[in-house]
Amino acid sequence: MKFLKKLFGNPTDLQKRILFTLGALIVYRIGSFIPLPGVNASAVLHLFNGDNGMMGMFDMFSGGSLSRMSVLALNIFPYISASIVIQLLTATSKSLMDLRKEGESGRIKINQYTRYLAVLLAIVQGWAIVRSLESMAPVNGISAVANPGFAFELSAIVALVGGTVFVMWLAEQVTARGIGQGASLLIFAGIIAEVPGGIAKLFSLAGVGQMSPAMIAFVLAFVVGIVALIAFMEQAQRRIQILYPRQALANGVMNTNVSYLPIKVNMSGVMGPVFAASIMMLPAFIQRFVQSENLVVQNILGFFTYGTWSYMALYTVLIAFFAYFQTAVVFNSEETSNNLKNMGGYIPGVRPGEQTMHYLDGVVSRTTAIGVVYLIVVCVLPIILNTRGGMPLMIGGTSVLIVAGVVLDTMNQIKSYLVEKQYNGVVGGTQKKGRFRG
Repeated sequence: MKFLKKLFGNPTDLQKRILFTLGALIVYRIGSFIPLPGVNASAVLHLFNGDNGMMGMFDMFSGGSLSRMSVLALNIFPYISASIVIQLLTATSKSLMDLRKEGESGRIKINQYTRYLAVLLAIVQGWAIVRSLESMAPVNGISAVANPGFAFELSAIVALVGGTVFVMWLAEQVTARGIGQGASLLIFAGIIAEVPGGIAKLFSLAGVGQMSPAMIAFVLAFVVGIVALIAFMEQAQRRIQILYPRQALANGVMNTNVSYLPIKVNMSGVMGPVFAASIMMLPAFIQRFVQSENLVVQNILGFFTYGTWSYMALYTVLIAFFAYFQTAVVFNSEETSNNLKNMGGYIPGVRPGEQTMHYLDGVVSRTTAIGVVYLIVVCVLPIILNTRGGMPLMIGGTSVLIVAGVVLDTMNQIKSYLVEKQYNGVVGGTQKKGRFRG
């Protein structure tokens, strides 16, 4: 700590938050290289060589932890799956809905339920991974598990569940004491860590003549275009004019207060595609680690095969569903309408109360429809170009969306934090000056 003070001087609160976030990401990356005890990582890595499908995406999201079969192989995805289940139950269960309306205490209880469910899912997924590793055929005469048995199963499941719990705790610490949303930042760190390898692979293909310079230029131009589209759409919003009652000034002139209610085009952010991808990863995970000769099972898993039209259709439906669902969770039109009515605000040409609520629902539905089309283009179009057009994209649209979305969200949080600190400094200085004058 004394060394940091000498190097950076006396750090501000924002600098402490940024340093804490960077430190947490470094710890997370170190943990992704700690091997699972009793597993031969080279045999497992053989399964992921050349995999640009859904399992490759899962491995990229985890920062290579799955292909290395580290203790963080499950990463934060059990927590994301638990969040999906709890949010769906909250929308359908009256008790959970009432619990959410209790405010901070209700939110804490719901988060606790989410953690318990995440641990349960981690135990189930850890058991599936362990059993699959034991049943894997040897690769070049090397078995994935050196000494299969109860002792290995117990130690491996405990290590995988412990890794998931550690990642959950680390994400919560980043959210509370760092900058940005912890879970999104950890996924972001995993994706960024795999990008240099993808770029190197792209140029290695060009070096052996498998890719022309024109194709490389087209791929780079496509990625830049996707990033530009994401940067534009993530900032796009529909502003609804809000009027407040007129106030009489000292000179008798009537003053009308005008404000605007911003409605983001993609109000769900990156969570909609992340939820959809996490569900689509489950069949791919089963298909990769569970070998079944049953014809019915093979047909079902074939329906979810990465790159098939059935896969892309289901992925599109899930993206649209979770985009609307997450928007409904984030934006409550009834609550917003009541707040405007209590403050005396109204939308021109719309009556306060129920009519305002219906008007807001209509606006949000239309803007979310535009956002859904944008998410589908970003997430599904690269899959079509990769599997049907032969374009060797080393990073998927969902990954680019997460990276760009997390960067924009973190920058906005830093900007808001600086504005808040500046405002508090001005207000505090004014109050202090007033006390001295008094």
